[in-house]
Order: sequence, then structure tokens, then C-alpha cells
Amino acid sequence: MIVLIIVVLFVAIILLWAVTSYNSLVKLRNKGDEAEAGIDAHLKERADLIPNLVETIKGYASHEKEALESVVSARSKASSLQGDERMRAEGELSTALGRLFAIAESYPELKANQNFIALQGELTRLEATLANARKYYNAIVREYNDKIMVFPSSLIASLFHFGKRNYIEIDAGDRERVDVRF
Repeated sequence: MIVLIIVVLFVAIILLWAVTSYNSLVKLRNKGDEAEAGIDAHLKERADLIPNLVETIKGYASHEKEALESVVSARSKASSLQGDERMRAEGELSTALGRLFAIAESYPELKANQNFIALQGELTRLEATLANARKYYNAIVREYNDKIMVFPSSLIASLFHFGKRNYIEIDAGDRERVDVRF
């Protein structure tokens, strides 16, 4: 009888551990999905601001057509992709915006324009918010990936097909300094 009680207790402990591990993996996966959706919302907000910014700059810097077109092209590309490809395209868009702001610095009238100042401030705020959202997402991904790789929770992860998530990373080209030529 005592052996039966010990076996039942052992099985109950194993089941409790399995349920707890499964639930924590689901919660982390859901947090990752929520963080990714938050990034998407900020990216949409940024994409909506870009046409206004481009039109404002066009009035002052019409001969900087290439820089303006690269921002519009990067925005279109980023809007049409999903997943990791979209994150890379958003990095390209950030780089193009950096170049655009660097060019705008050479136009004193533009720098004094209230519309431009407001749009630049809003984009700067959004970029900071995006950076924080990406950091949060990457922290959740690290915690989730650790959990699915560490024994014994890796047993539950493999049994229920919890897959590894990718971090948001920037391309090597985006790490370089923005080079502006006049």
C-alpha cells in the first residue's frame, strides 16, 4: 500500500511539473506574440508619419530626390513583408530615415519649419519607443528560448513542438555610420 502511495505521489508530482512547464512555455510564447504585435503597431504608426515627413522635405530639398525615394521605397518594402524579412526591411527604413535627417540638417529653412520639427520630433519619439519595444521582445525571446532549451523543460517543449524564436537583429550595413555627401 505504501509503495502504491509513493508511486501515485511520484506520478502526481511529474504531472504537476509537466503542466507547470507547459503553462509557462505558453505564457512566454504569448508574451512574445504580444511584444511582436506591439512592435507592429509602432511600425504602422511610423509608416503613417513618413509620407508627411517626405512631403515636407520635398518642398525644401527637391533635388535630394534619391534620398526621398529611398525612404518611400523602404517604407513600401517594409509594409509588404512579414516576419524576419519585415524586421530587416524596417532596419533598412531606419537607415534611410537617418540619411534623410542628415540631409535635412543642411537646409536651415527646413530645420526652422514647424511642420518638420513636429514630424522629426514624433519620429524621434517613435524610434526610441521602437528601440525599447525591440529590447523587450528580445528579452522575452531569450527567456522563451532558454526555457525550451534547458532540461527538463526542454522535454515538454519538444513533446509539444515549441519552436525557437528569432531575435530582432539589424543587418551589418545598418551598424555603419550614415555617410552623407553633398
